[in-house]
Amino acid sequence: MSQSSNYKPRVSVTKQLPKEVEERMVKLFDTTLRHTSSSMTQDELKSAIANCEVFVPTVTDIINSDIISAASDKLRLIANFGAGTDHIDINFAHQRGIIVTNTPGVLTEDTADLTMALILAVPRRLVEGDRRARSGKFEGWTPTFMLGHRIKGKRLGIIGMGRIGQAVARRAKAFGLEVHYHNRSRLPAGIEDKLDATYWPTLDPMLPSIDIVVITCPSTPETYHLINKKRLKLLSPTSYIVNTSRGEVIDEKALAIALSNGELSGAGLDVYEDEPQIHPDLIKLQNVILSPHIGSATYESRQEMGEKVMINIRAMVDGHAYPDRVLPLSE
Repeated sequence: MSQSSNYKPRVSVTKQLPKEVEERMVKLFDTTLRHTSSSMTQDELKSAIANCEVFVPTVTDIINSDIISAASDKLRLIANFGAGTDHIDINFAHQRGIIVTNTPGVLTEDTADLTMALILAVPRRLVEGDRRARSGKFEGWTPTFMLGHRIKGKRLGIIGMGRIGQAVARRAKAFGLEVHYHNRSRLPAGIEDKLDATYWPTLDPMLPSIDIVVITCPSTPETYHLINKKRLKLLSPTSYIVNTSRGEVIDEKALAIALSNGELSGAGLDVYEDEPQIHPDLIKLQNVILSPHIGSATYESRQEMGEKVMINIRAMVDGHAYPDRVLPLSE
């Protein structure tokens, strides 16, 4: 049901957002902002959700049934500032009659850019070289100094061929990589042909032939530790792993052991199993590039995420269909 044109729903935001987004939200809605990027405690989350009609968490806020239970009957929408929703108990929200929305699509190109940057940087030892140059250990060019690997002609294996996976495939093709992929379902023939991509219906047979594994699949119970000790041993010692999806898809302890033992050549990680904590054994390794979950961290992406949040809130006010509704698993 649509509301009057003067109606401004009460909105509660859990973290500081870009200035332009905050200014628009305050203008459009009765918005309570939070002027810090630190995470709320469980008690603070319960207080923030208690009396609002729209709750705007981010992907690092754990919105479980306990938090949702603290909301009043006025809460109608959880408008997540982010694409991933594995931190929200969507089924419980649905039982309470609360809609959950997210911000898909606008993160695709930026996350694919960072993924491609890691695909280039890890085999060419870019960050390691930067550290060496800054430390004063660069003594001049020699034929055997800082040798890495060419990526042209190498086999790229993408795990998860959704929006981001396909965007990575387009970039990889331009760099001369041979694209292979594993996905729950095969892409339409037209898309597959355009990407020159080879489909593998099961993961294990694909891995031994892959030079660079890229993980772009969502976090689900089925993908938890999808890349485990057993699958790491299927990879060649000259192979690399890049993960820009969710940290829990990789068994980080097993990955650190494989990298330390020379069973893999290197890794590029933007996400971690226990963020913001990073496995200490990974931090010690020189053949790993660690970036602090910046896959979508561009001015453009954050602005567009804010726009999507506001569009979904506006849909609630106007009684329209939610453009980015996330359905519960049971539906």
